[in-house]
Amino acid sequence: MSLNILNNPFKNKGTAFTEQERHELGIEGLLPPAVQTLNEQVEQAFMQYQNRPTNLLKRQFLMDVFNENRVLFFKLFSEHVADFMPVVYDPTIADTIENYSKLFVDPQDAAFLSIDRPDEMEASLKNAADGRDIRLIVVTDAEGILGIGDWGTDGVDIAVGKLMVYTAAAGIDPAQVLPVVLDVGTNNQQLLDSPLYLGNRHQRVAGKRYDDFVDQFVTTAETLFPDLYLHFEDFGRDHAAKILNRYRDKYTVFNDDIQGTGIITLAAVLGALNISKQSLADQRYVCFGTGTAGAGIAKRVYDEYVKQGMSPEEAKDHFYMVDKQGLLFDDDPTLTPEQKPFARQRNEFDNPDKLDNLAAVVAEVHPTILVGTSTQPGTFTEAIVKDMAAHTDRPIILPLSNPTKLAEASAADLLKWTDGRALVATGIPANDVTLNGTTYQIGQANNALVYPGLGLGVIAADATTLNDDMISAAAHSLGGIVDSSKPGAAILPPVMKLSQFSTTIAEAVAQSAIDQGLTKAPVTSAKDAVKQTKWVPEYE
Repeated sequence: MSLNILNNPFKNKGTAFTEQERHELGIEGLLPPAVQTLNEQVEQAFMQYQNRPTNLLKRQFLMDVFNENRVLFFKLFSEHVADFMPVVYDPTIADTIENYSKLFVDPQDAAFLSIDRPDEMEASLKNAADGRDIRLIVVTDAEGILGIGDWGTDGVDIAVGKLMVYTAAAGIDPAQVLPVVLDVGTNNQQLLDSPLYLGNRHQRVAGKRYDDFVDQFVTTAETLFPDLYLHFEDFGRDHAAKILNRYRDKYTVFNDDIQGTGIITLAAVLGALNISKQSLADQRYVCFGTGTAGAGIAKRVYDEYVKQGMSPEEAKDHFYMVDKQGLLFDDDPTLTPEQKPFARQRNEFDNPDKLDNLAAVVAEVHPTILVGTSTQPGTFTEAIVKDMAAHTDRPIILPLSNPTKLAEASAADLLKWTDGRALVATGIPANDVTLNGTTYQIGQANNALVYPGLGLGVIAADATTLNDDMISAAAHSLGGIVDSSKPGAAILPPVMKLSQFSTTIAEAVAQSAIDQGLTKAPVTSAKDAVKQTKWVPEYE
């Protein structure tokens, strides 16, 4: 009993156990004699954190706290959100994934499901849950991690990190969440050649066997955890949309790369238009990088055009999708189902064969919105940006690729090249930029600003599904948090207000579910439901 309580991160208080608790639990003498308050523990832990010289070492320290004491970890996180987000999550999490097997010390309550042992799946999920009431699973097969690609079982850390943000931002009870990795192999030869790699040592399984394994997971998880909200994360381009479409009408599911990225980018566009006082109907949209994220974003912005009253055909006319082959045309046999609706016809252009690169497309169509999901660093060049800015007064430029080394451009350069006229959000944290006497705040178009509140709203309402109306409500709910009249105002709220706007999003999503009659039981107040669902990091 004594060691069990100290080794259980959901129950352990460490030095905050009182003398009476130590006696009753049989842990006298197993801790230093001083009894600390939670606030004293937080102060001490933050001092230790600050002494770590690199972000990777800082994250390793925080993971030690996480593995030992969930309340302390999330209390610490809640008081230093802006400092911790780039360490706990993006961009540092990319470094930890790339070194996961080398640094492994603790499974962090994750479920590792192997395609080579499908008969163990139910037992594995039960073992990982350990009797807990699981309401939220983040699952990945790690084929498309961030901008770094296929990382096999090491990609489990993205599921762990996402769930940390769910709790820190929106107050999802950490005892009710479960990170899961579907290990179907890896095509990353670096991992297969490494003697330290902890995953299955074979190429990725595809086809029917893969589909059956995913289906087995979804049906098993939904059976074991009937009130589940299932979040798919970093699945590959060939699988992500298919999986979402397969289950979205049957279960309460969400794909962050398709839907989450679309929500936050739409919110950024709406925030920019709120500053420029322009209308969405007057915008021309170019996306560079048309994989899962790029196509998902385009679909979400397109849906907003239609929602505002435009016909589908007229709405699609505003979109130009650019990938490695240049502008996407409808006669390209390699187009994915998600790309096809936005492909153009060659007879629309005088010289379609010359539109084989981003610069040529920008010069041809004069976009007012430029979105980057290419993972090709530096591709929003000075010449391209100046060409764009020459044809629109307030260009909206969103270099979203991450981590930092993969960004299409820096916020500082974009503002310098446009003399401060660009309305910018980035996919990675960016410092304020001072130019010509004005300080510009740079919003981070990171899914972490949206998906926690979205999940809280779904869980609080006990929603039967997550549909487009609920997603639209999430995007629109961010409006008004930023003072758009302030010179240099960001087009998205700052990370330091993460908890505030996660609650705002949650209430909007829950209200949408209530209004549509999509709750499992009657809910009278979205605000009350969200408040009652939120977990607070305090010792019992």
